[in-house]
Amino acid sequence: MVKMVSHRELIALIVQQLNKFNPENQSLEDFLNESAVIQTLNVTEEKFVLDTLAGCTEYKSILDVVVNAFYVQDGRYCPISERNLYIVICYLATFQLEEIGLQHFSRIVKSLDTAKMQQFLRFFFNDLHLNTWIKDEWSHIYDSVYVKENLIDPLLRWQPKVQQLIEKLTDNLSNRSSTVKTSRVTQPKEFNLTAPKPRAIPPPSPAPLPVQPKRQPVPPSIYKPPKERKQLEEIKTKNIRKAKDLLLEANTNQFRCATIKPEKRENIHDSMESKPVFKAQKIQSKIDNIPIKLNTAAILREGALYQRKLEEELKRVENLQQGAGDSSEFLEWQKQMRGKDLEDQLAEIECRKLQGKLSYEEAVLAHQNVTQENKKKADLLREEKAELMHLCAEKRLQEQREMKELVEQVMEGHKNVKQVKEKIQEYKQQIVRQVCEESGELLRQALEEQEEKNRKRYELIQQIRALESLPSIRQIKFVDLTETGGHGLFGEMSVVELRERLALLKEAQKAAEEEKRDQIIQEKQAKEQLILDKLDQISQFRAELGRAAAFKQEEKKKSQPGERPMKDERILNLQKKIVEKTMERKKQAGLLKISPQKTRIVPSKDSFQWNHWKELEESRERQFRMLQHGFMDREAVQKKELIAAARTGAKACILRSDLK
Repeated sequence: MVKMVSHRELIALIVQQLNKFNPENQSLEDFLNESAVIQTLNVTEEKFVLDTLAGCTEYKSILDVVVNAFYVQDGRYCPISERNLYIVICYLATFQLEEIGLQHFSRIVKSLDTAKMQQFLRFFFNDLHLNTWIKDEWSHIYDSVYVKENLIDPLLRWQPKVQQLIEKLTDNLSNRSSTVKTSRVTQPKEFNLTAPKPRAIPPPSPAPLPVQPKRQPVPPSIYKPPKERKQLEEIKTKNIRKAKDLLLEANTNQFRCATIKPEKRENIHDSMESKPVFKAQKIQSKIDNIPIKLNTAAILREGALYQRKLEEELKRVENLQQGAGDSSEFLEWQKQMRGKDLEDQLAEIECRKLQGKLSYEEAVLAHQNVTQENKKKADLLREEKAELMHLCAEKRLQEQREMKELVEQVMEGHKNVKQVKEKIQEYKQQIVRQVCEESGELLRQALEEQEEKNRKRYELIQQIRALESLPSIRQIKFVDLTETGGHGLFGEMSVVELRERLALLKEAQKAAEEEKRDQIIQEKQAKEQLILDKLDQISQFRAELGRAAAFKQEEKKKSQPGERPMKDERILNLQKKIVEKTMERKKQAGLLKISPQKTRIVPSKDSFQWNHWKELEESRERQFRMLQHGFMDREAVQKKELIAAARTGAKACILRSDLK
């Protein structure tokens, strides 16, 4: 036989299931099938629970409107955990009141908390709420005709009877608060003392313990260190000795990596002689031979350089004595071939430059044609704009007249409002005076109480200071510096002994510092003598190199070739085309009354473009002369010329893209 469940337990069961149900993870049908609590109910109760759960889930949107508003207005202090309880009561009152009847609904409400149900029903069955915002909010979700006929009208029809139920709940609350709980008289009870247990019979004497056999002694190998540790120590010692030997060898041969092997010196010397000799231009200045202060590293580096050059020169002389050949003819032929390659490259670059100028002139002509077309379009747009401005001005005058009439009407209405504002202002001023008087009285009372507290606090501070000013008796303890502390430590000593040992340590440290200082001074003097020797050697090498450079410069001045003009048929044809395009552009600019300086294709001016071409020409001529004099090698010239040609081509592409 299934046990009957009360209304309170049924509502609690429905609220519990609503709290567990999550519509995002599972459907309501699966959730109800998995619920074991619902299956223990009888048929009627199970039907009621299932219908209520399905209805609360289906009509959740319109039920949330009422419950959310209840929590905002009357239920501000109600716990949010009881939200599903109010949803169930709202569903029963809205959809199930016709089916279950008012009597059954009253039993359900009375079985729950009286104060909460009275507060919620009074809020929900309010005529003003049902006819205004509840109806409007539900009409956003369902059709307004359906809401009025099937939801609002039944609630208004049941409203008088539900109002009687609310009055009964209010009476029950007032009767409950008026009743006074009677105090109970304390009745004494006897102590529930534990009965004493009977004494236990003492156990018989224990049996003698069995004698254990004598254990074997610990073997002596336990206290000996293992052989692996000894082997590791030997390997570690060998590695340390090997590392020290490597460090000593690296310190003694630390500059060997900078020296050149004898078999490679001939190749390096040949490659150095094949390169053109750098010829420095003499700077005209009044001050010559300014002394430059060198540090120690620079002196040693320069000394090593001159020593290496001396060894290379000696090696070259030995090779010549042994019959080695001279590569001067090959170098001369190589220089001529490089000159021809350079002339071909410069001619190609000049063609590209002239092609860029030609594309620039064509772009300027196209831009002038576009400007003329735009000018015609602008004239048409100005005429249309003038007509539109005229129509807009007429419309604005009409709007101003209408606004003026409206302002006059509003001013007449403001005259009557001024009198009402003056009365309200007088009433507010009177209220402010009363509040100021009351606040002044409260402030005066607070000041008096604060003065009393400060007075008591001042007296207490005076008493504490008087107690602190009393003299305290201190015991004088004499300290003997020759005695130890008596702590029982191995290295314990007195203060006098400690001072003596510190003095001895300071003297030893001072003697070590003096010895170290003398050693440093000796090393410094030896290093200074080495640097002076290096400086003498460097000055001799510099003098010899200066004389050799002057002699070589005089020879090059005599054998310096003159510059040859580079002209090609393609270059001449391109120059003629550029002149023709320039004349055509100037003629068209004169017709359009536009000066060439103000024609803008890109953000730079025309004069800037010609200066750019001129700078490119000068830079190419300068590079050609530098190559002849030996300032730059072939690879550097090719790289710079290719970069300049790429910039020229990029500038022409930018001009064409702007015209498009």
